[in-house]
Amino acid sequence: MSNTLDYHTINKCDLQGFFEKNSEILSKSPCECNPFHNGHQYLFETAKRLTGEPVLAIMSGSFTQRGEVAVCSKFERAKIALEHGADLVVELPTVCAVARAQRFAQGGVSIADAFGAHYLAFGCECDDLSALRQAAFALSRADVNGEIARLMKNGAYYPQAVERAVRAVCGDRAADVLTAPNNILAAEYIRALVGSDIKPLPVRRVGVAHDSEIPSGGYCSASRLRALLRAGERVSDYLPEAPRELTDPALTERAILFRLRSMTAGDFRKLPEVGEGLEHRLADAVARCGSVEAILSSAKTKRYTHARLRRILCCAALDITESLQARSFSYARVLGFTPEGAALLKNCAFETVTSPAKTLRLGGDNVDFLRADIRATDLASLAYPRVKPCGLDFHTKIIAINRAK
Repeated sequence: MSNTLDYHTINKCDLQGFFEKNSEILSKSPCECNPFHNGHQYLFETAKRLTGEPVLAIMSGSFTQRGEVAVCSKFERAKIALEHGADLVVELPTVCAVARAQRFAQGGVSIADAFGAHYLAFGCECDDLSALRQAAFALSRADVNGEIARLMKNGAYYPQAVERAVRAVCGDRAADVLTAPNNILAAEYIRALVGSDIKPLPVRRVGVAHDSEIPSGGYCSASRLRALLRAGERVSDYLPEAPRELTDPALTERAILFRLRSMTAGDFRKLPEVGEGLEHRLADAVARCGSVEAILSSAKTKRYTHARLRRILCCAALDITESLQARSFSYARVLGFTPEGAALLKNCAFETVTSPAKTLRLGGDNVDFLRADIRATDLASLAYPRVKPCGLDFHTKIIAINRAK
């Protein structure tokens, strides 16, 4: 059977029937699960219902794309995901997990491709593939990027510049798609899928908007859930299982400040997303400010958004340089599996890392990436009220879950 699908010819009513007749399709889902909530469970259940196949979750590890420590350990998040729908959880390398949307998407797609995925499932506000594809290719156009640069030079914030440029060059349909955060990442997934045999499987988000402060119908945004969890509030309506041990980002503050204060402008220049003199602005802010938030506020401009700056500081803390982030990796760090998920490992074209110590001992091109994962876990271990030991990547067993029991 052909693995290709002309998704322009298939509408929502046809989609269910298509998957019922093509049940060998394997679904992959990039996610952060920060924390794992009812929306993630819905995504996994929908992907499994449509494909009839096990679900591989490609999950961020100890730090997320916001440049923040995850709300709980990657091992606990993997365990909860496996208990509630995932069959195999592998870690998206930290180098990609804390990158801008384009590199985040490329990292997830490369792992999916290594497992021979036919479809990549992801949550977004718009599940119209035609509209998402139009938005994706708008971001690739030279005239759009030229207009973005012009608008930013005239003082527009980057997100505003993207929307206005796409609207001016490509029209309202593509621009309207890009007004929603998860649609932007969806467009980047579609861009990253070009050249592979994987087809996108967008799943419309249910419940509440991204970063909404108001829960609705059993759904709550991840950002609001993190705040509720850390405040000790009741959250059982919005997630299938609450994490047992929570991080406090403030507890990593001094460690991060020490790292930043040891850096020169030249060191900042080597980080991802730093250019046009930003290294001097950062070095000056670090020298004058006594907190990470103060550094962010001091360095922020219309050109440099808060999210971009937080990712830069995260990369600084973890020693992730532009040269490392621009490289390709070829490993899949296994965090846990069900019996169905374990069977997927034999099909992986990447090195499957089940023992970080062994991978480091053998060496190779993946070592620098794996060391970044280990540094991230060690820094995150400082974010608990009771500091966790160093080297959890070496001492934590792979999680094996059998939901049938």
